[in-house]
Amino acid sequence: MGATRRKPLRATGEHCCPCPHLSPLSPSPLIPHAPHLSPHDPHLSPFTRCHPGGTLSPAVLSTWQRGRRCQPNPGCHHPPSVPPRLPMASLWAVLLLLLPPGLAQESLLNICMDAQHHKSSPGPEGLLYGQCALWKDNACCTANTSMEAHRDQSYLYGFNWDHCGAMAQRCKRHFIQDTCLYECSPNLGPWIDQSDSSWRRERILNVPLCREDCEQWWEDCQDSATCKVNWHKGWNWTTGTQTPDPIDARRPPPPRNPPVCTAPRPPGTNQCPHGAMCQKFKYVFPTPADLCEKVWSHSYKYTTERRGSGRCIQMWFDPIEGNPNVAVARYYALGPAANLHPTPLVLLALLVPALLGVTPWG
Repeated sequence: MGATRRKPLRATGEHCCPCPHLSPLSPSPLIPHAPHLSPHDPHLSPFTRCHPGGTLSPAVLSTWQRGRRCQPNPGCHHPPSVPPRLPMASLWAVLLLLLPPGLAQESLLNICMDAQHHKSSPGPEGLLYGQCALWKDNACCTANTSMEAHRDQSYLYGFNWDHCGAMAQRCKRHFIQDTCLYECSPNLGPWIDQSDSSWRRERILNVPLCREDCEQWWEDCQDSATCKVNWHKGWNWTTGTQTPDPIDARRPPPPRNPPVCTAPRPPGTNQCPHGAMCQKFKYVFPTPADLCEKVWSHSYKYTTERRGSGRCIQMWFDPIEGNPNVAVARYYALGPAANLHPTPLVLLALLVPALLGVTPWG
């Protein structure tokens, strides 16, 4: 005789014990006083019924196991409880914790901006001239650029510092240092911004300047004179055009080795706009913050941070002690959140459950 085929069990109140989402006063399928209710009763929530064929849905079975309102019939087919797997997105989130903090921001460190006179990448320049020599170990400028940064009306931008009479040397040295920082520093990456100028693709914006640097700049320049707040644009160039300044959208630069000119105002340099009045810096820029932030259209930002704090860029530093701006750029590139990076033990505790496909909390 052939083997007797067993009739598949069906999900009825007699064989299967779904866990109803009912209130304590509501009848339950296998409670003795309410045997007439079936798991397929239309009055029950769909989540309280068995699947066709007598199989409980995992959600219903899990709820039933927690509720313990009735015991399963051994004849019913109850699928084994399978621990929930961690979604793939969560797994990747855990794995990303293993990456070094701010990895995507590493590209902002030790780079040169895409501008008119900058090198494509920083490197040693042992022959940097004068005030620019601070960056000789790692620079974005060449020796020739550093020398031109010290000249009045140099080929770099043709800008005339003495547009309102001779600028005091103690004041001019700050603008030279500003030029050296801009041309030579490889630590301005976090503040590089896109520029729509015809002569450069990138500029710096809101570089946090140390308090002492900004205040000394203002102190040494307060009695020199100027006729404009924003030196980036609006000058009357002697070529007859109105174009932005020495650092924003200037006319094409002159030859790299122009002939020496002894005229007081050689062609192609900036003059005060018609009707503009020359005044002392302390009237044009009433505060150190006004000078640092407005003179180059917010290339710099005044801060109360001090030199050595690791939170502001120094225009001046002692190269023997190293370049402090390296650490400042790293701080702003990676962000304070880098200090909250999980410890190896925490990472291990999260990674193991993720690889096993289970959540560490359930």
